[in-house]
Amino acid sequence: MKKVTIIALLSLLILSFSTSDKINNTVNTYKQKGIIMNDTIPKVTGIGGIFFYSDNLKETKEWYTKNLGIEINEWGSSSFESRNINRPDEINSLQWKPFKKGDKYFSPSPKDFMINYQVQNIEGLVNKLKENGVTILDSIASYDYGKFIHIMDKEGNKIELWEPK
Repeated sequence: MKKVTIIALLSLLILSFSTSDKINNTVNTYKQKGIIMNDTIPKVTGIGGIFFYSDNLKETKEWYTKNLGIEINEWGSSSFESRNINRPDEINSLQWKPFKKGDKYFSPSPKDFMINYQVQNIEGLVNKLKENGVTILDSIASYDYGKFIHIMDKEGNKIELWEPK
């Protein structure tokens, strides 16, 4: 009986070292690839949306639905979901939406498009942008689906920053 108990205890000890090594190897792999666990560095983490002007909004939406299979939701946009490769339980969403030409949503930019970037630590990022002299167009707005703010890049493009909830 003592032999069985000793063997069982030794097996558990070996298993715990093996599991610990696997966890340490995974963490080391993440570090080598530049992936920081629980990363809170203020930065862009992905594309959150692509928005553009359309001369004929109805025909544009119909064309994308008919030819590319893009389903338009009740808000006039489409949502593409994907998984975060570094956090597989996290689902990311990319919004796609045409706007009627002349809509003021892209103002003050004269461009025909706007990109929404997903970010982490939006408050820290805004502080960094202010320190760097970036034009901030509004203040952080909070909604059920996240926080937003708009900035201008050096080329005159309006950029939407979004920190999802």
